[in-house]
Amino acid sequence: MYTLSDFDFNLPKELIAQAPLEQRSASRLLAVGDRSLVDCHFSQLLDFLEPGDLLIFNNTKVLKARFYGSKQSGGKIEVLIERVLGSRSALAKIRASKSPKGGSTVLIDDELPVKVEGRQGEFFILGFPENVFDVLETHGHLPLPPYIEREADQYDETRYQTVFAKEPGAVAAPTAGLHFDDALMAALDRKGVEKAWLTLHVGAGTFQPVRSENLAEHEMHAEWYTIPEETVQMVQAAKKAGRKVVAVGTTSLRALESASQTGTLQAGSRETALFITPGYTFHTVDHLVTNFHLPKSTLLMLVSAFAGYHRIRKAYAHAIAGKYRFFSYGDAMFLTNRPDMTD
Repeated sequence: MYTLSDFDFNLPKELIAQAPLEQRSASRLLAVGDRSLVDCHFSQLLDFLEPGDLLIFNNTKVLKARFYGSKQSGGKIEVLIERVLGSRSALAKIRASKSPKGGSTVLIDDELPVKVEGRQGEFFILGFPENVFDVLETHGHLPLPPYIEREADQYDETRYQTVFAKEPGAVAAPTAGLHFDDALMAALDRKGVEKAWLTLHVGAGTFQPVRSENLAEHEMHAEWYTIPEETVQMVQAAKKAGRKVVAVGTTSLRALESASQTGTLQAGSRETALFITPGYTFHTVDHLVTNFHLPKSTLLMLVSAFAGYHRIRKAYAHAIAGKYRFFSYGDAMFLTNRPDMTD
Protein backbone atom coordinates (compact mmCIF):
# COMPACT_ATOMS: atom_id res chain seq x y z
CA MET A 1 0.00 0.00 0.00
CA TYR A 2 1.50 3.32 -1.09
CA THR A 3 1.59 6.39 1.14
CA LEU A 4 2.12 10.07 0.38
CA SER A 5 5.87 9.85 1.04
CA ASP A 6 6.22 7.33 -1.78
CA PHE A 7 5.41 10.11 -4.26
CA ASP A 8 7.97 12.65 -3.09
CA PHE A 9 11.11 13.53 -5.03
CA ASN A 10 13.73 16.27 -5.04
CA LEU A 11 13.58 18.60 -8.03
CA PRO A 12 16.22 21.29 -8.63
CA LYS A 13 14.43 24.62 -8.79
CA GLU A 14 16.13 25.54 -12.05
CA LEU A 15 14.28 22.69 -13.82
CA ILE A 16 10.88 24.29 -13.17
CA ALA A 17 10.05 25.92 -16.50
CA GLN A 18 9.21 29.60 -15.96
CA ALA A 19 8.38 30.42 -19.58
CA PRO A 20 7.35 28.50 -22.69
CA LEU A 21 9.61 27.65 -25.58
CA GLU A 22 9.11 29.79 -28.67
CA GLN A 23 7.95 26.77 -30.69
CA ARG A 24 5.40 24.50 -29.02
CA SER A 25 6.54 21.21 -30.56
CA ALA A 26 10.23 21.96 -29.89
CA SER A 27 9.88 20.62 -26.36
CA ARG A 28 11.42 17.29 -25.43
CA LEU A 29 9.58 13.98 -25.18
CA LEU A 30 10.60 11.06 -22.97
CA ALA A 31 9.14 7.82 -24.32
CA VAL A 32 8.78 5.41 -21.41
CA GLY A 33 8.82 1.80 -22.60
CA ASP A 34 8.56 -1.45 -20.73
CA ARG A 35 12.27 -1.47 -19.95
CA SER A 36 13.60 1.48 -21.93
CA LEU A 37 13.67 5.27 -21.80
CA VAL A 38 14.03 7.04 -25.15
CA ASP A 39 14.89 10.74 -25.40
CA CYS A 40 13.07 12.45 -28.28
CA HIS A 41 11.75 15.78 -29.47
CA PHE A 42 8.00 16.22 -29.15
CA SER A 43 7.54 16.31 -32.92
CA GLN A 44 8.73 12.68 -32.90
CA LEU A 45 5.48 11.66 -31.23
CA LEU A 46 4.45 10.67 -34.77
CA ASP A 47 7.01 7.84 -34.63
CA PHE A 48 4.97 6.14 -31.90
CA LEU A 49 1.66 6.37 -33.75
CA GLU A 50 0.16 4.45 -36.66
CA PRO A 51 -2.65 5.33 -39.09
CA GLY A 52 -5.97 4.74 -37.36
CA ASP A 53 -4.65 5.40 -33.85
CA LEU A 54 -6.87 7.80 -31.92
CA LEU A 55 -5.69 10.89 -30.02
CA ILE A 56 -8.24 12.41 -27.63
CA PHE A 57 -7.80 16.11 -26.81
CA ASN A 58 -9.30 18.33 -24.12
CA ASN A 59 -10.62 21.47 -25.86
CA THR A 60 -11.24 23.50 -22.70
CA LYS A 61 -10.21 27.16 -22.76
CA VAL A 62 -8.49 28.91 -19.85
CA LEU A 63 -10.39 31.84 -18.37
CA LYS A 64 -8.85 35.09 -17.18
CA ALA A 65 -9.88 33.81 -13.80
CA ARG A 66 -7.88 35.97 -11.36
CA PHE A 67 -9.28 39.26 -10.05
CA TYR A 68 -7.81 41.88 -7.76
CA GLY A 69 -9.91 44.22 -5.67
CA SER A 70 -10.98 45.16 -2.19
CA LYS A 71 -13.57 44.62 0.50
CA GLN A 72 -15.89 47.44 1.42
CA SER A 73 -13.69 48.01 4.43
CA GLY A 74 -10.80 48.75 2.07
CA GLY A 75 -8.83 45.56 2.68
CA LYS A 76 -7.19 44.15 -0.43
CA ILE A 77 -8.36 40.81 -1.87
CA GLU A 78 -7.39 38.38 -4.61
CA VAL A 79 -10.12 36.25 -6.20
CA LEU A 80 -9.53 33.07 -8.19
CA ILE A 81 -12.55 31.67 -9.97
CA GLU A 82 -12.81 27.90 -9.57
CA ARG A 83 -15.88 27.29 -11.69
CA VAL A 84 -18.56 29.31 -13.46
CA LEU A 85 -21.93 28.15 -12.06
CA GLY A 86 -24.31 30.23 -14.15
CA SER A 87 -24.46 33.35 -16.27
CA ARG A 88 -24.02 35.56 -13.17
CA SER A 89 -22.56 33.28 -10.53
CA ALA A 90 -19.28 31.50 -9.88
CA LEU A 91 -17.41 29.50 -7.27
CA ALA A 92 -14.15 31.11 -6.16
CA LYS A 93 -11.34 31.23 -3.65
CA ILE A 94 -10.72 34.58 -1.97
CA ARG A 95 -7.41 35.53 -0.42
CA ALA A 96 -7.71 38.30 2.16
CA SER A 97 -6.37 39.20 5.59
CA LYS A 98 -9.83 38.32 6.88
CA SER A 99 -12.40 36.30 4.92
CA PRO A 100 -15.46 38.26 3.73
CA LYS A 101 -18.80 37.32 5.29
CA GLY A 102 -21.83 36.00 3.46
CA GLY A 103 -24.04 38.83 2.24
CA SER A 104 -21.15 41.28 1.97
CA THR A 105 -19.93 42.92 -1.22
CA VAL A 106 -16.42 42.97 -2.66
CA LEU A 107 -15.21 45.35 -5.34
CA ILE A 108 -13.37 43.99 -8.39
CA ASP A 109 -10.74 46.49 -9.53
CA ASP A 110 -12.13 48.59 -6.65
CA GLU A 111 -15.17 49.43 -8.77
CA LEU A 112 -17.34 46.46 -9.83
CA PRO A 113 -19.57 45.22 -6.96
CA VAL A 114 -19.72 41.44 -6.54
CA LYS A 115 -21.87 39.89 -3.81
CA VAL A 116 -20.59 37.12 -1.55
CA GLU A 117 -23.67 34.89 -1.50
CA GLY A 118 -22.36 32.11 0.71
CA ARG A 119 -19.83 29.33 1.15
CA GLN A 120 -19.36 25.89 -0.36
CA GLY A 121 -16.60 24.24 1.61
CA GLU A 122 -13.43 26.29 1.12
CA PHE A 123 -14.98 28.21 -1.78
CA PHE A 124 -17.16 31.31 -1.90
CA ILE A 125 -20.27 31.59 -4.09
CA LEU A 126 -20.13 34.95 -5.87
CA GLY A 127 -22.97 36.82 -7.57
CA PHE A 128 -22.04 39.16 -10.43
CA PRO A 129 -24.00 42.20 -11.66
CA GLU A 130 -23.53 41.13 -15.29
CA ASN A 131 -22.47 38.10 -17.34
CA VAL A 132 -19.54 36.34 -15.67
CA PHE A 133 -17.66 35.75 -18.93
CA ASP A 134 -17.91 39.43 -19.82
CA VAL A 135 -16.53 40.38 -16.40
CA LEU A 136 -13.69 37.88 -16.79
CA GLU A 137 -12.74 39.28 -20.15
CA THR A 138 -12.83 42.90 -18.96
CA HIS A 139 -11.37 42.63 -15.46
CA GLY A 140 -9.70 39.22 -15.26
CA HIS A 141 -6.05 38.21 -15.37
CA LEU A 142 -4.68 34.90 -16.66
CA PRO A 143 -3.88 32.68 -13.64
CA LEU A 144 -0.47 31.13 -14.20
CA PRO A 145 0.35 28.19 -11.88
CA PRO A 146 1.75 29.05 -8.44
CA TYR A 147 5.23 27.67 -9.23
CA ILE A 148 5.70 30.17 -12.09
CA GLU A 149 7.20 33.08 -10.24
CA ARG A 150 6.02 35.97 -12.37
CA GLU A 151 2.83 37.65 -13.49
CA ALA A 152 1.23 36.55 -16.75
CA ASP A 153 1.97 38.77 -19.73
CA GLN A 154 0.35 39.18 -23.13
CA TYR A 155 2.40 36.32 -24.59
CA ASP A 156 1.04 33.94 -21.94
CA GLU A 157 -2.52 34.78 -23.00
CA THR A 158 -1.79 32.96 -26.24
CA ARG A 159 0.85 30.49 -25.13
CA TYR A 160 -1.00 29.21 -22.03
CA GLN A 161 -3.86 28.14 -24.30
CA THR A 162 -3.83 25.13 -26.61
CA VAL A 163 -4.17 25.87 -30.32
CA PHE A 164 -7.47 23.97 -30.22
CA ALA A 165 -8.94 25.69 -27.13
CA LYS A 166 -12.65 26.20 -27.72
CA GLU A 167 -14.88 25.82 -24.64
CA PRO A 168 -14.25 28.48 -21.93
CA GLY A 169 -14.30 27.26 -18.35
CA ALA A 170 -10.84 26.18 -17.11
CA VAL A 171 -8.63 28.02 -14.64
CA ALA A 172 -5.55 25.99 -15.62
CA ALA A 173 -4.41 24.74 -19.01
CA PRO A 174 -4.50 21.08 -20.04
CA THR A 175 -0.74 21.32 -20.35
CA ALA A 176 0.03 18.22 -22.43
CA GLY A 177 -1.95 19.88 -25.20
CA LEU A 178 0.33 22.93 -25.18
CA HIS A 179 2.98 20.98 -27.14
CA PHE A 180 0.76 20.62 -30.21
CA ASP A 181 1.07 23.34 -32.85
CA ASP A 182 -0.74 23.70 -36.16
CA ALA A 183 2.11 22.03 -38.06
CA LEU A 184 2.04 18.96 -35.81
CA MET A 185 -1.75 18.74 -35.99
CA ALA A 186 -1.49 18.79 -39.79
CA ALA A 187 1.22 16.11 -39.68
CA LEU A 188 -1.09 13.88 -37.64
CA ASP A 189 -3.73 14.29 -40.34
CA ARG A 190 -1.28 13.38 -43.09
CA LYS A 191 -0.30 10.21 -41.23
CA GLY A 192 -3.93 9.21 -40.81
CA VAL A 193 -4.03 9.56 -37.03
CA GLU A 194 -7.58 10.18 -35.86
CA LYS A 195 -8.55 13.00 -33.47
CA ALA A 196 -11.44 13.15 -31.01
CA TRP A 197 -12.49 15.79 -28.51
CA LEU A 198 -13.84 16.12 -25.01
CA THR A 199 -14.06 18.97 -22.51
CA LEU A 200 -12.90 18.91 -18.90
CA HIS A 201 -12.72 22.30 -17.21
CA VAL A 202 -9.55 22.14 -15.13
CA GLY A 203 -9.98 23.63 -11.66
CA ALA A 204 -7.45 25.18 -9.32
CA GLY A 205 -7.61 21.94 -7.35
CA THR A 206 -5.19 20.49 -9.90
CA PHE A 207 -2.43 22.28 -7.92
CA GLN A 208 -3.81 21.22 -4.53
CA PRO A 209 -1.22 19.13 -2.66
CA VAL A 210 -2.18 15.89 -0.94
CA ARG A 211 -1.66 16.49 2.78
CA SER A 212 -2.60 13.16 4.33
CA GLU A 213 -0.02 10.38 4.47
CA ASN A 214 -2.94 7.97 4.08
CA LEU A 215 -4.05 8.47 0.48
CA ALA A 216 -7.54 7.16 1.23
CA GLU A 217 -8.18 10.28 3.31
CA HIS A 218 -7.61 12.70 0.41
CA GLU A 219 -10.67 14.31 -1.17
CA MET A 220 -10.42 15.40 -4.80
CA HIS A 221 -11.97 18.64 -6.02
CA ALA A 222 -14.78 17.95 -8.46
CA GLU A 223 -14.41 19.02 -12.09
CA TRP A 224 -16.99 19.16 -14.86
CA TYR A 225 -16.57 17.24 -18.11
CA THR A 226 -18.44 16.51 -21.33
CA ILE A 227 -17.80 13.59 -23.68
CA PRO A 228 -19.66 13.74 -27.02
CA GLU A 229 -21.29 10.66 -28.52
CA GLU A 230 -19.02 11.03 -31.56
CA THR A 231 -15.97 10.58 -29.32
CA VAL A 232 -17.46 7.44 -27.79
CA GLN A 233 -18.06 6.01 -31.25
CA MET A 234 -14.50 6.81 -32.34
CA VAL A 235 -13.08 5.11 -29.23
CA GLN A 236 -15.20 2.03 -29.87
CA ALA A 237 -14.09 1.92 -33.52
CA ALA A 238 -10.40 2.27 -32.60
CA LYS A 239 -10.61 -0.50 -30.00
CA LYS A 240 -12.48 -2.80 -32.37
CA ALA A 241 -9.75 -2.26 -34.97
CA GLY A 242 -6.99 -2.90 -32.42
CA ARG A 243 -5.71 0.68 -32.63
CA LYS A 244 -4.21 2.78 -29.81
CA VAL A 245 -6.46 5.04 -27.76
CA VAL A 246 -4.19 7.88 -26.61
CA ALA A 247 -5.29 10.46 -24.03
CA VAL A 248 -3.59 13.82 -24.51
CA GLY A 249 -3.13 14.86 -20.90
CA THR A 250 -4.26 13.62 -17.52
CA THR A 251 -7.42 15.72 -17.85
CA SER A 252 -8.50 13.78 -20.94
CA LEU A 253 -7.62 10.52 -19.19
CA ARG A 254 -9.61 11.38 -16.05
CA ALA A 255 -12.66 12.32 -18.11
CA LEU A 256 -12.48 9.12 -20.15
CA GLU A 257 -11.96 6.90 -17.15
CA SER A 258 -14.65 8.70 -15.14
CA ALA A 259 -17.09 7.99 -17.97
CA SER A 260 -15.99 4.33 -18.12
CA GLN A 261 -16.79 3.26 -14.56
CA THR A 262 -19.43 0.82 -15.80
CA GLY A 263 -16.71 -0.82 -17.90
CA THR A 264 -17.91 0.87 -21.10
CA LEU A 265 -17.33 4.50 -22.12
CA GLN A 266 -20.52 6.58 -21.80
CA ALA A 267 -21.24 9.92 -23.48
CA GLY A 268 -22.62 12.81 -21.45
CA SER A 269 -21.81 15.64 -19.04
CA ARG A 270 -21.20 15.22 -15.32
CA GLU A 271 -18.85 15.95 -12.43
CA THR A 272 -15.86 13.82 -11.60
CA ALA A 273 -13.85 13.53 -8.42
CA LEU A 274 -12.09 10.35 -9.54
CA PHE A 275 -8.82 9.81 -7.65
CA ILE A 276 -6.58 7.38 -9.52
CA THR A 277 -3.82 5.69 -7.55
CA PRO A 278 -1.74 2.55 -8.15
CA GLY A 279 -4.01 -0.48 -8.29
CA TYR A 280 -6.64 1.23 -10.43
CA THR A 281 -7.76 -0.74 -13.50
CA PHE A 282 -7.95 1.40 -16.64
CA HIS A 283 -10.97 0.76 -18.85
CA THR A 284 -10.46 2.94 -21.94
CA VAL A 285 -7.02 4.57 -22.29
CA ASP A 286 -4.02 2.63 -23.68
CA HIS A 287 -1.43 5.42 -23.94
CA LEU A 288 -0.93 8.84 -22.38
CA VAL A 289 0.85 12.04 -23.39
CA THR A 290 1.58 14.03 -20.24
CA ASN A 291 3.93 16.58 -18.71
CA PHE A 292 6.04 16.00 -15.60
CA HIS A 293 4.07 16.53 -12.38
CA LEU A 294 4.59 17.98 -8.92
CA PRO A 295 5.92 15.89 -6.03
CA LYS A 296 3.18 14.42 -3.81
CA SER A 297 0.51 15.36 -6.37
CA THR A 298 -2.54 13.40 -7.43
CA LEU A 299 -1.29 13.59 -11.02
CA LEU A 300 2.00 11.90 -10.12
CA MET A 301 -0.07 9.17 -8.47
CA LEU A 302 -2.19 8.87 -11.61
CA VAL A 303 0.77 8.38 -13.97
CA SER A 304 2.30 5.91 -11.51
CA ALA A 305 -0.94 3.93 -11.62
CA PHE A 306 -0.94 4.09 -15.42
CA ALA A 307 2.67 3.22 -16.30
CA GLY A 308 3.86 1.50 -13.12
CA TYR A 309 5.23 3.08 -9.96
CA HIS A 310 8.86 1.96 -10.34
CA ARG A 311 8.89 2.76 -14.05
CA ILE A 312 7.77 6.33 -13.34
CA ARG A 313 10.36 6.72 -10.58
CA LYS A 314 13.08 5.69 -13.04
CA ALA A 315 11.67 8.01 -15.73
CA TYR A 316 11.65 11.01 -13.38
CA ALA A 317 15.19 10.29 -12.18
CA HIS A 318 16.28 10.08 -15.84
CA ALA A 319 14.51 13.35 -16.66
CA ILE A 320 16.10 15.19 -13.75
CA ALA A 321 19.58 13.88 -14.65
CA GLY A 322 18.96 14.88 -18.28
CA LYS A 323 17.74 18.35 -17.27
CA TYR A 324 14.26 18.05 -18.72
CA ARG A 325 12.00 21.02 -18.04
CA PHE A 326 9.22 20.34 -15.53
CA PHE A 327 5.56 21.24 -15.00
CA SER A 328 3.15 23.33 -17.10
CA TYR A 329 5.60 24.96 -19.52
CA GLY A 330 7.95 21.97 -19.40
CA ASP A 331 8.60 18.85 -21.44
CA ALA A 332 6.47 15.74 -21.90
CA MET A 333 6.33 11.96 -21.64
CA PHE A 334 4.68 9.27 -23.78
CA LEU A 335 3.44 6.46 -21.55
CA THR A 336 1.95 3.01 -22.10
CA ASN A 337 -0.53 1.44 -19.70
CA ARG A 338 1.65 -1.18 -18.03
CA PRO A 339 0.79 -1.18 -14.30
CA ASP A 340 1.02 -4.93 -13.78
CA MET A 341 4.39 -5.67 -15.32
CA THR A 342 7.45 -6.22 -13.16
CA ASP A 343 9.71 -3.18 -13.27
